[in-house]
Amino acid sequence: MLNPNTAIGIKDLTMAYGDFIIQRGLEFEINKGEIFIIMGDSGSGKSTLLKHMIGLMKPKTGQIVYQAGDFWAASEEERKIASQRFGVLYQSGALWSSMTLAQNIRLPLVTYTNYSESDIKDIIALKLSLVGLAGFEDFYPSEISGGMKKRAGLARAMALDPEILFFDEPGAGLDPISSKRLDDLIIELRDGLGTTIVIVTHELDSIFAIGDRGVFVDADVKTQTALGRISDLRKSPPSPKVAEFLSRSSK
Repeated sequence: MLNPNTAIGIKDLTMAYGDFIIQRGLEFEINKGEIFIIMGDSGSGKSTLLKHMIGLMKPKTGQIVYQAGDFWAASEEERKIASQRFGVLYQSGALWSSMTLAQNIRLPLVTYTNYSESDIKDIIALKLSLVGLAGFEDFYPSEISGGMKKRAGLARAMALDPEILFFDEPGAGLDPISSKRLDDLIIELRDGLGTTIVIVTHELDSIFAIGDRGVFVDADVKTQTALGRISDLRKSPPSPKVAEFLSRSSK
């Protein structure tokens, strides 16, 4: 069981593709209402860890624990219900290109709720307003910029009022201004709604601007080599590799 202030517990987690170990012995907790960063070099398994946490890949060993209990020890139906507490923003935004922004956000609402069409319309308007896209309901993804697609994807991820939001490289492909706007929006969501936010990213500007705590997963030793507050890791990195990662040029 987790203590009441913990949103997610990773316990002795080993991830693998068949016999090939990606990471072993991962052990950390993510607090409610914090912005937690998953860091690491290329090929370290950052996005794979995210997939394990949202139910797309099963651990080789170990546990992923939410307040409802051990996620992978639960039945498929229980995992499906638990997953409705998550919202996920993928690198591309993952919007359906044949649907308008309103239709994209409507999809999880009609799939998982019994809201009336009037309520759904109001929720769509609210979510788009929260991400700065009020009035864009009838636009298609091809008609908006990359930064706007990310924000629209976030609006859809927020459709079911999730307790936890997961982001996979949210700044990928964005110019610095759009990336900064997305960072500001993430902070506003955490501060305004109390949402727990987990982010996979290698973008130093974002890590330093919005991260509360984080974990560093190392591709060479195949386990975590740093865990703590971002400011502390930056000031006193526990290894040369973490120091190099956090002191490299962000350009």
